[in-house]
Amino acid sequence: MRMFDQLGRKKVMLGMIHLGAMPGTPFYEEGSYEATFEKALADARALYEGGADGCLVQTVDRVYVKGDDSDPARVAGVANIVRAIDQATGPEFQVGVQIMRNALKASLAVAKVCNGSYLRCGALVGATLTAHGMVEANPHEVLQYRALIGAQHVKLIAEIESMHFQWFGGKPVAEVARAAMQVGAAAVSLGSPDEAVTLQMIRDVKRAVPGLPVILAGYTNHANAARMLAEADGAFVGTCLERDGWAGPIDVERVREYAAIVRSLG
Repeated sequence: MRMFDQLGRKKVMLGMIHLGAMPGTPFYEEGSYEATFEKALADARALYEGGADGCLVQTVDRVYVKGDDSDPARVAGVANIVRAIDQATGPEFQVGVQIMRNALKASLAVAKVCNGSYLRCGALVGATLTAHGMVEANPHEVLQYRALIGAQHVKLIAEIESMHFQWFGGKPVAEVARAAMQVGAAAVSLGSPDEAVTLQMIRDVKRAVPGLPVILAGYTNHANAARMLAEADGAFVGTCLERDGWAGPIDVERVREYAAIVRSLG
């Protein structure tokens, strides 16, 4: 059983594994799943061999269901990939699941059955308005389901201000962080394209909720990682590791270079 014990104890680098349209979704192309599977496995191996602390398997599509729901074929496809990554990497390598937009129960099920150790939660508290409609959190239902399937060891990282979540109606990021912690979030994730804004949000959260780990929700690269991670506890890292830009293959040398920066910070 994978356990995310490093969370909050050391700086962590979590590489993004972006999945294309999956079976059971509107833009899935027949026959494309095999290529998606092979790329995801290759990306996971590059992250593992390059020294990343873990990965996040995240579905990416052009349209999403608003609620905490997911097509069975989609869930099966993600589970198959997560299990393969579990078998291809060591027990210290963290494997996260995020079935977008906010299919938290399906993500929990995949993590439980396929030996994942954490979820990135698009909306664990509050609500956020997206291009596909309002996404509303239901933490009671999520936590009840986690207990039902015996997945209490699966950590929840709650997005509190990012490209995926902005509290509808507005709320200070420190208050959102406190709300997430109160419903069981083990860490929060935040980020802005503006580095100064991101750093201020980190400080606000750490002042309001001491001890709650803060993970960067993207917007990092080899040039700014040392500055950003001097204050944050970890980062979800994507495009700067991918050879041909976003969703391209992950380059193991780029992983090694980023991991060296993280290790230098302790």
